[in-house]
Amino acid sequence: SNCGIDDLEALLKAHELCGRQGLDTISTGVAISFAMECFEKGILTSKETEGLDLSFGNAPAMLEMVERIALRKGLGDLLAEGVKRAAERIGKGSEKFAMHVKGEELPMHDPRYKQAMGLHYSVHATGADHCTGIHDDLINRYTPDWERIGTPESIPVSEMSPRKARMLYQVGLGKQLCNYLGYCFFVPWTDQQIREAVEGITGWPMSSWKLMKTVERGITLARIFNLREGFTSRDDILPERFHASPEDSPLKGIGVNPQELSDAQKAYYQMLGWDDAGIPTYGRLVELNIEWAAKYLPSKSPQGKDP
Repeated sequence: SNCGIDDLEALLKAHELCGRQGLDTISTGVAISFAMECFEKGILTSKETEGLDLSFGNAPAMLEMVERIALRKGLGDLLAEGVKRAAERIGKGSEKFAMHVKGEELPMHDPRYKQAMGLHYSVHATGADHCTGIHDDLINRYTPDWERIGTPESIPVSEMSPRKARMLYQVGLGKQLCNYLGYCFFVPWTDQQIREAVEGITGWPMSSWKLMKTVERGITLARIFNLREGFTSRDDILPERFHASPEDSPLKGIGVNPQELSDAQKAYYQMLGWDDAGIPTYGRLVELNIEWAAKYLPSKSPQGKDP
C-alpha cells in the first residue's frame, strides 16, 4: 500500500514472495516505494530501471521489483542494501525520499499521528522499530491498566512533550521486556505471569523491579554499543518529511515539531540516566552494575575514558 497499490491480490502476492525469499515486507515495501518516488521525480530513469515503469500504483512493477531485490538483479541489487545506502549511492536529492531512522526503514505507523512512536523511532538503538515502541492510541485506551507504573493520565495522541517521553519510558520498558524474553506482544501477560516464568526457567528469585532494571541495562548497553560505533544524538532524528503536515489527509495540520521532539528526547535521556547528548553517565553505569562499559564511551565525553 506504500506503493499506492490497493489491489489486495497483488499485495498478498508480494507478501508471499517476500516470505518465500526471506525478505522483510516492511523494508522491501519502503525500498520499492522509495524507488517509485525517485522514478516519478526523474531521479531514476528507465535506464536505471531497465525499462520498468516504476510509477506509483503499478502492481506488476512492484512484484517484479520484489523478485529483483531477492535476486539482487539490476536496481534490485542496490535496493537490497536498504534505502539509506541506496540514497547515498543515488544522490541527486533522493535522500529526502528515503524513509528510515539509523538505516532501518519506517513501518506503517505514522509518527505524526503516534508521536510517542515517533519519539521511540528516533531514540531506539536500531532505529524505526515499531515492535518495541508504544502505540499512543492503545495506551490511552487502557490508561487505567498503567496506573501501577505511574502513567495515570491520558495524553493526546498527537502531543509531543516530556510527559509523552515519560509514557514511552514507563510503558516502553514493559514492551522491551517482552522482546527480551521472546514473549508474544499480542498476549496480555501479567507482571506475575512474567515473573513466574522467568523464575521457573532460571531459578532466580525475581521481582518486577529487577526485570525493569534488566531492561534499562539492555537499553543502556545498546546505546553504548552505538556510541562506540560512531553514532551520536545527531542520529536520533526522523526524516524531514514528518516535520510537515501531509496535504489531503486526515493528518492535515499535524507534524512533528523538531523543537518539541528535541525537548522530549532530552527528557527521555535524563529518565534513563543519560546526559543531554544521550551519553550514559558513569553514575548510571555503576547503578546498573555495568561500569565496565565506561571504556566504550566517547573519550571526549565527561563519562568516557581513554582505553
